[in-house]
Amino acid sequence: MEEIWGKSAAELAALIRNKTVSSREVVQAHLDRIEAVNGKVNAVTVALAETALAAADAADRTTARGPLHGVPFTIKENIDCLGSATTQGLPAMAEAMPTMDAPVVERMKAAGAIPLARTNLPEMGLRIATDNPLRGRTCNPWDPARTCGGSSGGEAVALATGMSPIGLGNDIGGSLRNPAYCCGITSLKPTVGRVPQAGSIPPVEIPLSFRLMAVQGPMARTVEDLRLGLSILAGWHPRDPFSVPAPLQGPTVTDRAALVTEFPNGPLPPSGITAIRKAGEILQSQGWSVDEAQAPDLAQINRIWGFVLASDLAQMMPLIGPVMSSGAVRLLESFIAEFNPQKMSSLAVHMERDRLSTLWSA
Repeated sequence: MEEIWGKSAAELAALIRNKTVSSREVVQAHLDRIEAVNGKVNAVTVALAETALAAADAADRTTARGPLHGVPFTIKENIDCLGSATTQGLPAMAEAMPTMDAPVVERMKAAGAIPLARTNLPEMGLRIATDNPLRGRTCNPWDPARTCGGSSGGEAVALATGMSPIGLGNDIGGSLRNPAYCCGITSLKPTVGRVPQAGSIPPVEIPLSFRLMAVQGPMARTVEDLRLGLSILAGWHPRDPFSVPAPLQGPTVTDRAALVTEFPNGPLPPSGITAIRKAGEILQSQGWSVDEAQAPDLAQINRIWGFVLASDLAQMMPLIGPVMSSGAVRLLESFIAEFNPQKMSSLAVHMERDRLSTLWSA
């Protein structure tokens, strides 16, 4: 029989709902798994053992009310979860305690899920490898010599190693998607506005680049769990004025996919192209319409993404620079130099972004 920690979130929810296993058994199995393997990969930063077990006992005393009743979940350490610090991977924020849950944590709890642990990230979530001076480096679960990706690298490794069945990450430039392919799990970057985002640690105001491009999203080992997670997380929330109540289901439409195998800054390896086309074959077997396509103006999209982000980072540096490591500061400074906001006016950047968005919409 498969170990409890190897089962998906949907499977665990069904087992708990049917009284086949208790929530306490499920939570304890994942805490034991953290104890057994986290020392080798350093993905979990804090195990919330006491509160998780108490919540599991409470779940076992009540009738299941939500789709994840009694199921544990993990939370990236830049997402507010009451009772644990939102460290951002910074020593200066090691004790930064939120005053309320982030909307995504609030919704997972409302669905019956139980916060199990916090997971690692690079400083401020601004790198695509997971390492920081507060928590250290997170290792790839398959090969320690390779990166686990970032910035949601701790979350991806926790999932890949069975320390968590489902978790929360976020993404502005690959932070959900990059660790998913590095670690062999699944993730979803929703459309901006689909899932609300908000924090409670000052400054709570979100920079424009993050409002336009950053998202919160689910991470798991199965697509079924991603679909379940998105159904829980999506929808308008009063703390996020950009969030919308767009339905997840609507009129029947043809499922369509475009396979992209050519990129402007270098060829994909043959193994990557083979994997993309294999994915297309699987989708076609499920009734999807699949075509290979040229992605419009990717080089310019990367350039404009850089200008939008660098403009805000340049203004944030006096605030975040003093609390970040010298290596992280040098990286941000080189990024800002590469996409120097003075090279292109803010008006021109956003007009060009609008042109590119329209091109992709077509």
